[in-house]
Amino acid sequence: MKEKHFQILGIAVVAVGLTFIAFLYWSQPRTLAEVATKGSVAIGTYEVNKTEFDAGLAAFRQDQFVAARSAFERADPEKRDAATQFYTAYSYYRQGWGRVSNDDALFKSGLETMGRIDPNFRSVDANLQMKTAAELKFELEEGLKLTASDFNPLKLTKERK
Repeated sequence: MKEKHFQILGIAVVAVGLTFIAFLYWSQPRTLAEVATKGSVAIGTYEVNKTEFDAGLAAFRQDQFVAARSAFERADPEKRDAATQFYTAYSYYRQGWGRVSNDDALFKSGLETMGRIDPNFRSVDANLQMKTAAELKFELEEGLKLTASDFNPLKLTKERK
């Protein structure tokens, strides 16, 4: 090879190295697993961990909402999957819902999670009463409001969605 080719190859290696260092500085991963996850996001191949998602879904269906959210967090560490985030927000709703009053802290966490979901998202789960992100967001917002209907004794017969 000619000397010019070595120089071009050297410049290319340095450029790739500097790009990698900039990526590490920008993403600030704490483990090698985070480096791999953030790298897959950067190149567009990010996927949720299907095993953890299924474990979270099983816990969600058994009304074990804290365990479900923990599994969903492990399944989607970058919080990019709409379905995983929808189930996370729904778990906040279900755990915070009460016949007499709602847990405002859980409802606020649910609304925060809803901010990461596309408003046009629609779930295909037949077991859920609320299928769209808009329905769930409305219920969370209404749960935080204090209105005259909150004092209606017929509210005690209302079913959780």
